[in-house]
Amino acid sequence: MKHIQITPAWYFSDEAGNQLDSKLFTLLEAVHRHGKLTRAAETVGISYRHAWNLLNKWEDFFGIALVDLERGRGARLSALGEKLLWAEQRVIARLGPQLESLGSELNLAIQQTLEGVKPVLRLYASHGYAIELLPKHLHELRLDLQYCSPREALAALHRGACDLAGFHLPHGEVGQRVSRAYRNLLKPRSYRALRFSTRRQGLMVASGNPLGIGGLQDLACGEARFINRQATSGTRVLLDGLLAEAGLSPAGIRGYELEEYTHSAVAAYVAANMADVGFGVEAAAQRFGLGFVPLALEDYLLICHRRSLAEPKLQALCRVLEGEAFQAAVAELPGYTPDRCGQVEGIEALLPDL
Repeated sequence: MKHIQITPAWYFSDEAGNQLDSKLFTLLEAVHRHGKLTRAAETVGISYRHAWNLLNKWEDFFGIALVDLERGRGARLSALGEKLLWAEQRVIARLGPQLESLGSELNLAIQQTLEGVKPVLRLYASHGYAIELLPKHLHELRLDLQYCSPREALAALHRGACDLAGFHLPHGEVGQRVSRAYRNLLKPRSYRALRFSTRRQGLMVASGNPLGIGGLQDLACGEARFINRQATSGTRVLLDGLLAEAGLSPAGIRGYELEEYTHSAVAAYVAANMADVGFGVEAAAQRFGLGFVPLALEDYLLICHRRSLAEPKLQALCRVLEGEAFQAAVAELPGYTPDRCGQVEGIEALLPDL
């Protein structure tokens, strides 16, 4: 099957037209991970000489070293090398979900032209690492996956623009408050919920947690630099709910007004030492080598019309969700469990206040 994948690219250039080689970012990431230039070159798939020449070329371009090499101590990124690597990772983290959504649209249009119109499962969902896995497992279905905020996803289901809306609901009292906020978009008589996964959210901190951050109360004094999620995200709703539950004011948090648009982007921000702490899922923290302070559990749910459950495309989805392969993939994600994945429940069972 032909498949479009859209990836971001950016370049440094000078007046002579020289442009930064994209392979340099891969090499810098490998040096950061392995601490040895020989191992980094092997990982990237180039010779040691090629790696050495690549670094020399771009050190001449910038006029400063990108990697510090010390006999007996291996290799480590210089300050500029770190800035370049984290800039690349922030670009990918911030734009990834939007580009995946665009790629989904383009793939669908091209495949329908090549093979004719076939049934499509339209999923509007809050972005997450588990939901990212679905396209790789839905071999029987054409999936139109669009990432958006939870409220936008439920609104799309309400107006018939999608078959499924994915959003996350925190456990406990915070979850009850969140459910009331979605009251006008959930129809207990008409809708049903598919269990998808349970995940941990909390504070992402530098490796080793050098500031000793143990909870939200450590943010309220304004000492630690914080990076937030955008106001429309479900993760921001969860954070605000936890702050309210603890009696803490956002006004005391240094950087509360600064926003990023994905879990990965928040993690990359902290990993680049642009902030001391962010809020998001454990999987993002581990992916960027950060420490994690767990604060909350939440269920990720897929909401659909009750009548849609009899359709072949929804039945095919349920078979995938209940299958060992998909559940094993979810279980490998740090902080995720495929709790009752694929199980159908009434809205009232999940949101008793409705």
